[in-house]
Amino acid sequence: MGRLIKPIFWTNRAIKDLKKVREFYIEIYGLEKAKQYTQQIYDATKILENPNFDFVKIGAVDEYFSHLKHEYRKIYEHYCKITYRKGKDKIYINRVFDMRQNPKKNK
Repeated sequence: MGRLIKPIFWTNRAIKDLKKVREFYIEIYGLEKAKQYTQQIYDATKILENPNFDFVKIGAVDEYFSHLKHEYRKIYEHYCKITYRKGKDKIYINRVFDMRQNPKKNK
């Protein structure tokens, strides 16, 4: 029997975060590269839906969110930390944060 596949769901906050990262990348790399890198960040979350991997074990526990009710985990793509958690029926992408920005904004 195969693993249960839970679909990815991007929260409004994560979508806003990704837009901010894109704006940050436009300043650094220009529009075309920014589009490319933000697409790579978005695509990196697809591994969490892969039935060959246990999405709970893919990323490490995100200690910045340890004070919250749920266990949050993190994966990285192109200087970005992507924070997610397991839901009942979905995997929630909660935050996207470029690690070169102010770490205090990541909470």
